[in-house]
Amino acid sequence: MMQRTQRSERGRLLGLAGAMLLLVLFSTTASAAKIRELCEIQGARTNELKGVGYVVGLAGTGDKASLTVEAQQRLLDRLGVEVDSLKALSGKNSALVMVTATLPAYSKEGTRIDVKVDTISDSKSLEGGMLMETYLYGPGPSKTVYALASGPISTGGFNADVSGGTKVRENHTASGRIPQGATIEREAPSTITDGERIMLAVNQPNFQTANALQESINKKFGEGTASALGAGSLQVTIPQEEQANLVSFIARLQAVEVNTQQPARIVINERTGTIVVGGDVTIKPCQVAHGNVTIKISTTTEATPAPLFSDQPTVVTQNQTVDVVKEDARLLPVGGTSAADVAQALNQLKVTPRDMIAIFQALSKAGALEADLETL
Repeated sequence: MMQRTQRSERGRLLGLAGAMLLLVLFSTTASAAKIRELCEIQGARTNELKGVGYVVGLAGTGDKASLTVEAQQRLLDRLGVEVDSLKALSGKNSALVMVTATLPAYSKEGTRIDVKVDTISDSKSLEGGMLMETYLYGPGPSKTVYALASGPISTGGFNADVSGGTKVRENHTASGRIPQGATIEREAPSTITDGERIMLAVNQPNFQTANALQESINKKFGEGTASALGAGSLQVTIPQEEQANLVSFIARLQAVEVNTQQPARIVINERTGTIVVGGDVTIKPCQVAHGNVTIKISTTTEATPAPLFSDQPTVVTQNQTVDVVKEDARLLPVGGTSAADVAQALNQLKVTPRDMIAIFQALSKAGALEADLETL
């Protein structure tokens, strides 16, 4: 009983430490950001490229699906190798993959970009694989090839089978990347101006940011240069004297500083237990109780050998032990007018980061949380 109490107390302390480490706080004071950090120039955008590729060189971790073998036959036919029957082929060292990349704005032919590779079928690992030449197409039904991808795949992990059926795995090996693995073959069309105007698209649309952008641009280049068309866009008229050197004007426009404030928002990543709290987040005074029930089921195998000189088999039995640990729930007052106050109040509950995520979600449902809750 004493050991169980010590383990429980140790778990609470670890949870408190984890919550304090993973609760990231933003300052409530206004900060100056440059326009290039707040806006994108309309017409100058990135594009997602995609294609289906074929990976070779796997160490027996490839696909078992017949579709992969058919793709292997088509690849060999294209390379001039005739295959009479699919039975002569095996897919255990190869895999079909989805290949994706981001085509940056203003990118030119010959520029190299990173590539992401993900398994499509039942391949267990892409470790050590080589992506064969793959065409990458633009968005929509168009068959225009914008890039060509190939190269060795880096998974950043491994799978290993140890004797006795034990398996060791580090990171996720069914996905990988090829740094600088694609070459741009065609430029994406883009038009950022008609010679007289530029449109700015606000990354996080709201009227306060749009108004601050409008005021800062007009202060820098003259009244009437910028006009906010709504919460998410601004029209910038290029001054007559700047039209001859558009690149210089856009560079100085993007460098203009704007005073902005962090939005009242909490961002939660449930997979990692990370919580990010914006500076303007407040919690109305309320009472919160949180308790946990932990159930641990242990299974042990016991073998009873058969009597000597008998034909009876060895009897194997499974023994299960169930331990239930219930932590007491305490009703504590919670409230705060700043991110630091919120963190201090919630840390008094002595909960783990994942429990804190559940508390934030409950506070939002109860109307006590004055912030937007975003879950990744």
